[in-house]
Amino acid sequence: MVLSKASPLDALQRWLPKLVVAPTMLVVMVGFYGYILWTLVLSFTNSSFMPSYKWVGLQQYARLIDNDRWWVASKNLLVFGGLFIGISLVIGVLLAVLLDQRIRREGFIRTIYLYPMALSMIVTGTAWQWLLNPGLGIDKMLRDWGWEGFRFDWLVDPNRVIYCLVIAAVWQASGFVIALFLAGLRGVDQSIVRAAQIDGASLPSIYLRIILPSLRPVFFSAVMILSHIAIKSFDLVAAMTAGGPGYASDLPAMFMYNFTFSRGQMGVGSASAMMMLGAILAILVPYLYSELRGKRHD
Repeated sequence: MVLSKASPLDALQRWLPKLVVAPTMLVVMVGFYGYILWTLVLSFTNSSFMPSYKWVGLQQYARLIDNDRWWVASKNLLVFGGLFIGISLVIGVLLAVLLDQRIRREGFIRTIYLYPMALSMIVTGTAWQWLLNPGLGIDKMLRDWGWEGFRFDWLVDPNRVIYCLVIAAVWQASGFVIALFLAGLRGVDQSIVRAAQIDGASLPSIYLRIILPSLRPVFFSAVMILSHIAIKSFDLVAAMTAGGPGYASDLPAMFMYNFTFSRGQMGVGSASAMMMLGAILAILVPYLYSELRGKRHD
């Protein structure tokens, strides 16, 4: 039997998809994973204003742990991230369930909740900085209307400024969560819902016991995306508080930027960046492990 040789056209068709994808893969490998690896290397060096490759082991991590500002930023991240994720999920799920009832003016309402998603965090932070400024925004407006005793000065209160960031971030991200859950709700098999209704189940019971538990992948996606937004939040803080008063509203991303580019402590900044990456992996890896383990058992 004579084997026919592959024509140049067949070879081109076989290699063309790989050639098309190759530039993107190269950019991802170099611009993403490459820089993660480079940051990891810098975190073990004595880099200051410029990269240096003198190995100092875990010295930068020890300096990071001894830094009070890092602990303030970490505590703020726990408060900010917990409230931001929790409130966004609650608002998103409740409004998605409401919109799933095919209410009137749904298109108009959808436009309203999707609008904040079109804005950058810089714009959101600037707008909320104006609104919450005691001498300019809501506080001044209500006192001008005659409520002289009204005070809303959280933006300049070191103990409450972090909650201002939560307010702005929830306003920005809730629309995304609503859209995510609404898409999941619209994909639920309606025959299951009708069967539950025939059995006499109430609508709240159907959502709580049947529909929402079936949306576990949507919950995970929302938590992962919101966690990623919370951990890397820099632009919102920079536009709204710049980390102040003092460094009361610092978050790890703001800490990393200040120490890497403003204070000339690139080694400490790189160590903080790797700690942020570790926080993301601490959320992602256990879930992926449980999912893969469950699929093997199935």
